[in-house]
Amino acid sequence: MLQPFDVTLGNIDYAVFPEGENTYVIFKDGQEHLHIQKDTELQWIKLDPKTGMPLFETNDEVNLLGKEILAHIAEVGDDQDDTATGFVVGEEED
Repeated sequence: MLQPFDVTLGNIDYAVFPEGENTYVIFKDGQEHLHIQKDTELQWIKLDPKTGMPLFETNDEVNLLGKEILAHIAEVGDDQDDTATGFVVGEEED
């Protein structure tokens, strides 16, 4: 499972917490800021914070965050250390 990570857009730092199913909770300035979900490679959707339902409106901040999330995933991969065992998923113990 992907671990939380930080991204920076301009001079703003965001904390990204993966929730599964291509859904992420975004924190800005230590406060919960957005819930976003991947729609396509280039399009991300903001979720309503109360209902979790998609809000189908174009949002440049959401799409830029999505682009940074995809770049982070490509960089680290989705096989980070399993924190429960300390083993990397997919590797065998000698």
